[in-house]
Parts: sequence; structure tokens; C-alpha cells
Amino acid sequence: MSQLLRVQNFTVSRDGFGAGEGRSLEKPFGHADPGALMSWAGATASWPNRTDPGGSRGLDDYLTRDFHRNIGAEIMGRGKFGPQEGSWEDHEWQGWWGDEPPFHTPVFVMTHHTRPSFTLSDTTFHFVDADPATVLDRAKEAARGKDVRLGGGATIIRAFLEADLVDTLHVAVSEVELGSGVPFWKSPDELFDRFHRDVVPSPRGGVTHHLFWRK
Repeated sequence: MSQLLRVQNFTVSRDGFGAGEGRSLEKPFGHADPGALMSWAGATASWPNRTDPGGSRGLDDYLTRDFHRNIGAEIMGRGKFGPQEGSWEDHEWQGWWGDEPPFHTPVFVMTHHTRPSFTLSDTTFHFVDADPATVLDRAKEAARGKDVRLGGGATIIRAFLEADLVDTLHVAVSEVELGSGVPFWKSPDELFDRFHRDVVPSPRGGVTHHLFWRK
């Protein structure tokens, strides 16, 4: 059985931005409100950060639960890992997620400025300066037969799409409009040459799910 490269639960604004402008330590999504963008997942019963009982079931909940299914490794860009740019000046910074990151797999952070790997809980972060195909080969080896999740951000996902390496995508289009930021697409029509697509509005409103799979 072949290993897939999957994009899951990647949420963009109605005007096609994956994050806002002015990202910083205090604002990982820049001027975008992550709570508003991800409200569809945060309202589900399976949202991992839920502190109160309840939450919705149905399609949104299924997609939230599916995030970890059969995933053996993750690939992300440096901007998803943290706010620093250029040479690493602070090796004490170990990501946005604290001592227990939510990945539970090896993570490959793509960056032109490498640093030693380190492990937090059951997640090991590796910092790699290589092209998408090479990084994917390393991630598949680490995944030990399971699929690889391409976590983002938008620029990294676009790089893997341009290299024709992505097998499936779930893009959740929020009704939030950002006006500017990190672009993901102008229209989902850009992917029709390589992918089939189903479009499913959330029964709860606020988001439309675009499900793509390779032709």
C-alpha cells in the first residue's frame, strides 16, 4: 500500500489567505484571528483543546478526528514552527506548542537555516534544508509505512503542489475575509488540472470543505 502525502484541515479565508500579515510571537497568524478561522473545528466534540464537555458531531467532527488517522510524520515550514527568521539566535525556542506538541510523530521543519534535532514528549523535530521531494522521502522513511501530513503554512503547501507531490487535500474555506496576508490560492479552480474535488458546506455554517484527490 502506497504512502500518501495528505493536507488536512488546512483553513483559508474566503479571499484565499492562509494567514494574515504581521505574524509575531504574540500573533502566530498575524492580523488574522485563528479562533475565527478555525471556529468550525473548535466547536466539535473531538477538538483536542476542548476543556468543556459537549461539542458538535457530524462532518466537522469527523474531519477533526481524521487529522491523526494513519499519520506517521509531518512536514511543515519554518513559519509554522515559530516566528524567528534568518539564523537561529535563540535555540531555547522550541515551537509554539510547549512541552507536549500535538503531532506525536517525527516533524520535518523546512528551513534554509538548520539546527540540531530535539525531542519534546513523543515528537522529534528535524530541521532540513532540501527540496520538497527530498524532504518527502525522509518523512516517508520516518513514517514507517504510514502517511505523511503536510501541515503548512500556505507557502510550503504551494511548493509541494507545484512539485506535484500532494495526493489528497482538505481545505476548509472560512467565511472570514482577511484582505491581505499569506496567499494560498486565488481560486480552487487552480487545482482542477490535477485533482478531482468535492465541495461540502458544513451543516453548521461558517465554512465550506473542499476535498481534493489526485486524478
